[in-house]
Amino acid sequence: MGISASDVIPLSYARANFSELADEVKGGAEKIITKNGESYIALIDANRLDYYHQLERERIHLLLIDEASRGLDDVAAGKVKDARSVIQAIKRRRSA
Repeated sequence: MGISASDVIPLSYARANFSELADEVKGGAEKIITKNGESYIALIDANRLDYYHQLERERIHLLLIDEASRGLDDVAAGKVKDARSVIQAIKRRRSA
């Protein structure tokens, strides 16, 4: 769902008409509230916010799975290093 010009509202209008805006948002609209002409906050339905958070968690999980898969590919290809030698090299660089 896109945002239209009527969904961008000054903070002063939002203060004066909050109940009506809340009803619109509950009905599926999203509102961008501006302060001094700049985007300030968004007003969205709580269920939709939960859904957005769920999508973000799923995206993070997919990224982690992708990273793990690449790591396993590296191991299968023999692109590995001994952890102790890497840690010692890091310590030597830090102390230098």
